Amino acid sequence: MTTETSTTERLMSESVFGGKIFIDGEWVAGSGGEIDSIAPATGEPVASVGVAGPADVARAAASAAKAQREWAATPHPERAAVLRRAAQLWEQHTDEIMDWNIREVGAIPPLAGFALHVTAAECYEAAALPSAPLGSILSSEEPRLSLAQHVPVGVVAVISPFNVPLILGIRAVAPALALGNAVLLKPDPRTVITGGVSMVRIFEEAGLPAGLLQLVPGGADVGEALVTDPNVRVIAFTGSTRAGRIVGELAGRHLKRAHLELGGNSAFVIREDADVDQAVNLATWGAFLHQGQICMTVGRHIVHESLFDQYVSKLAAKADSMVVGDPAAGQVHLGPLIDETQRDRVHAMVQDAVAQGATLAAGGSYEGLFYRPTVLADPPREAAAYCDEVFGPVASVVPFATDDEAVELAAGTEYGLSLGIVSRDVMAALAMAQRIPTGIVHINDQTVNDEANSPFGGVGASGTGSRHGGAQANIDAFTETRWITLRREPGQYPL
Repeated sequence: MTTETSTTERLMSESVFGGKIFIDGEWVAGSGGEIDSIAPATGEPVASVGVAGPADVARAAASAAKAQREWAATPHPERAAVLRRAAQLWEQHTDEIMDWNIREVGAIPPLAGFALHVTAAECYEAAALPSAPLGSILSSEEPRLSLAQHVPVGVVAVISPFNVPLILGIRAVAPALALGNAVLLKPDPRTVITGGVSMVRIFEEAGLPAGLLQLVPGGADVGEALVTDPNVRVIAFTGSTRAGRIVGELAGRHLKRAHLELGGNSAFVIREDADVDQAVNLATWGAFLHQGQICMTVGRHIVHESLFDQYVSKLAAKADSMVVGDPAAGQVHLGPLIDETQRDRVHAMVQDAVAQGATLAAGGSYEGLFYRPTVLADPPREAAAYCDEVFGPVASVVPFATDDEAVELAAGTEYGLSLGIVSRDVMAALAMAQRIPTGIVHINDQTVNDEANSPFGGVGASGTGSRHGGAQANIDAFTETRWITLRREPGQYPL
């Protein structure tokens, strides 16, 4: 992977952003100091990044609120032009940003490239929002014109995670800006450059006015300051279910909307009529892509008993054949987990499942942060590796005898994000899917899919429903609806 881009000059220079945050159009020192961004594959620093504190959030929110009012009044073609230009810049700077993504996040090049593709697509889709209908005309029992109008919420806080920081940030940043809002962006401190600096620089180059996108990376204190600041009206949070519950509770106390996209433990059902080789090909991508550090990752492989042994054997052989290593150094299938804490958590879940009776068919070992793709056959249903989100390259495979049993297994956790079903009878698969509560369903495909124009979100412990993707979901997420009436003459009332 090159570190230079052939289409334009470099976008990001540590001499500009190193050790700083971005407030009101300027790179400034954060009150939280600075930290090194560490490449998980090598343990070496990638660059220094700034850390914000609550005082920085208050300053950023106040200036964002002022900038937002003028931005909301900007003619819609001008707002759309900024989004289109941002999309073009993502495409022009693909090589450079991919390089950061590979080194800082540990993404393999195919995933890093896909993230850039989706990121640009999100901006192109968002460019259509400024000219979308602003509301509707309502029927009224009175002699008046009655309207429902969509208006910007004001300031939106976007809190994004480490795993796919480009997609999981831009899908809220782009539509929120397009609809006339200002955004305060808090990426995970481990991936500030990919998930924060790149977005700020892209929109800065695209001509976004100062104050409308501000970068305030930090810890839990910064997150709390964002949720509680009176200038922030909506919080778009992507992260763990545990953290999401805290954000949702805090937002509720402050009477704010929180759009929560949380954890997953997606089921992948292999019906009796499925082709095992095709199913294993899908499962390999769905379970092991990005080391399993994707909320939609296939966690539970629910396989008809007649195919179970064959499926386990072939999936394990595939796992054993995969190359794990530094994606910046050569072609590999899996890169590193993000840090030692995550690696130790994954390994403890695997060991616990084996201790409880699961068969370790492949993997279960690591070197540094490089964890081998792992297959657990028939783990106990109460084992954490089966019933919880692992966020590592671990596939738990269990058998079923009937469709009713498969439905019970697939619906048997608190999560409800994505679902995959493999079957030659697509109508039977769809009928099965209708009985399993999830926000996303893919028939004859694995669970890890993303398109900018499609609604995305989960139910249950996976979040508060589709709040990203598609014009209507974005309008609902980042605008308020006002009722407006107009009379030719003032109304008269009996009192």
